[in-house]
Amino acid sequence: MLVIMGSGETAPTMVSTHRRLTALLPSPVRAVVLDTPYGFQENASELASRAVEYFKVSVNVDVRVAGLTRLKPSPDGIAPSSATVEKGLRAVDDAHYLFAGPGSPTYSMQQWSQTPVRELLSRKLERGGIITFASAAALTLGERTVPVYEIYKVGMDPYWNEGLGLLRELGIPASVIPHYDNAEGGSHDTRFCYLGERRLQMLESFMSSDEYVLGVDEHTGLVIDLDGETAQVVGNSTVTLRKGARQKVFESGDTFPLQELQAPSFSGDGVAASAGRSAAPDSQRSGGVAPSESAATSLLGSAESLRVSFEQAVTHGDADAAIEAVLALESEIRAWSADTLQSDERERAVAILRSMISRLGEIAVSGLREPRSVVAPFVEGLLAIRKIVRAEKRFDLSDVVRDSLL
Repeated sequence: MLVIMGSGETAPTMVSTHRRLTALLPSPVRAVVLDTPYGFQENASELASRAVEYFKVSVNVDVRVAGLTRLKPSPDGIAPSSATVEKGLRAVDDAHYLFAGPGSPTYSMQQWSQTPVRELLSRKLERGGIITFASAAALTLGERTVPVYEIYKVGMDPYWNEGLGLLRELGIPASVIPHYDNAEGGSHDTRFCYLGERRLQMLESFMSSDEYVLGVDEHTGLVIDLDGETAQVVGNSTVTLRKGARQKVFESGDTFPLQELQAPSFSGDGVAASAGRSAAPDSQRSGGVAPSESAATSLLGSAESLRVSFEQAVTHGDADAAIEAVLALESEIRAWSADTLQSDERERAVAILRSMISRLGEIAVSGLREPRSVVAPFVEGLLAIRKIVRAEKRFDLSDVVRDSLL
């Protein structure tokens, strides 16, 4: 099986998918993290540790780290030992379940080219292992790969780099674009793995006539079952087959023949409607890996939702609901702690949590209810008593009531 994830590979959204995939393998599962994509980063060991923790805690699978952050000498002449490289390659070869995720596709291809990595991956698919590539690693699967950092961060004109070509070997003439529905840019277009529409169109113009773009949304995966000759969309959103202005969209839960990826039919000149649930018969859709249950697609999204719930609870004077929102956010932050996606979402979620806790402190002093609503019945009662005793000319008691209200 070849599994392509758009993002969320170490997030709560993909836990059930990893569990279902590893359950298909003999026990104990030999799982390995191929750490090359982020090997250039100073925090590479931390990212590897997060992945190990994620699989151990959330998936209940122990994973090894291949230790292949670098396979070739660095510009300063420092090179990994031959023993380290061979040990890592052997771990990749022996793995039942091979996982790789975030980082740089350019760096990955620089390190993997002219090494046994591509051959090992190809052989694993032939032997029946499972390869799960997400984010940067997913970008390398086609004949072409997008140099994301160089285009989006450095500002270079759009161009393709050479990819692994594994999809072409499977008869799929596509280049993978993960983070297909990315919306981090807000007012500017960061769809299509931060390329946006204009730059993606430029890249498409460089593709040959038989090629197309295989777009995988964030927190979504495409499970390609080579033995069953089917493909299934799992996770939260959609997979898009795009050829210029024409496209086919498959929703989460859809299973369709592998032939749809190998020779997709694009009809019409405009955007095609969703391929829908009719892409495969019900009997076919019931097999393979079941689609993941719906889940929040980002920690920040969950935090914002819980912040709103907290504010509503405070407005309605519901202390239990307010506390529940605080505890739920703390649980969400812990659940996302192993995610290898590098952003400021965790810090922003923690800031929201701290704000909620601070608000609870204020409430502990002032109370949840507006003071007038608490005091008014007592004041009104005392005023009624004062009116009665004044009518009875018992001014001494009337003065006592008055003084107690001052």
